[in-house]
Amino acid sequence: MNIAVIGTGNVGGALASQWAKSGHNVILGVRDVNNFKGQHLLQQKGISALPIQQAAQKAEVILIAAVPPATESIVKELGDVSGKVIIDAMNSVRTKPDGYNNSFEALKALCPSAEVIKCFNTTGFENMQNPTYHLTTPVEHDVKLDMFVAGSSARAKEVAKQLSDDAGFGICYDFGGDDKAALLEQFALSWINLAIMQGHGRNIGFKVIKRQG
Repeated sequence: MNIAVIGTGNVGGALASQWAKSGHNVILGVRDVNNFKGQHLLQQKGISALPIQQAAQKAEVILIAAVPPATESIVKELGDVSGKVIIDAMNSVRTKPDGYNNSFEALKALCPSAEVIKCFNTTGFENMQNPTYHLTTPVEHDVKLDMFVAGSSARAKEVAKQLSDDAGFGICYDFGGDDKAALLEQFALSWINLAIMQGHGRNIGFKVIKRQG
């Protein structure tokens, strides 16, 4: 799969690396190919860098992991995104796109011809670098953290679920339609609250457990 990653910081970089390891062709969409955060990613097989519009045009899937206020300017650089899947991995916790409640709302309005979903926003980048936790009780075993996706495009959700699996996560749970994207941001805030505000540290994550019988 050809995936454009817009926003090459911690989250975008971690996912780009995981997807490249899984065999995807990852194209970092940057404003200056000679000077951008995450240049070290180019040392990894399967990762290249192009200007934002070129990266977006070569990709079937576009992940946006930038700061929410940059949403509109990024969309202007993407070009024609008709039929493409756009994954919104941003959280409008501290800042928002001008004129919108959150980045998902902005992307839906600004990219009406694309299939926009919310995913990869509910945990820290450390968990994206390695979503597997090694537990020692009651016996030694590995547990993969779960991921969550919201949006009304069934096709885009299937793409997100596949990419979640390829990034090493466990189950990618369907969180609901477009109307649940804002709730998914609140879920992200819950992780931020536990990890940072309540001092539990960033090496925590969510796993859904179902009772059998």
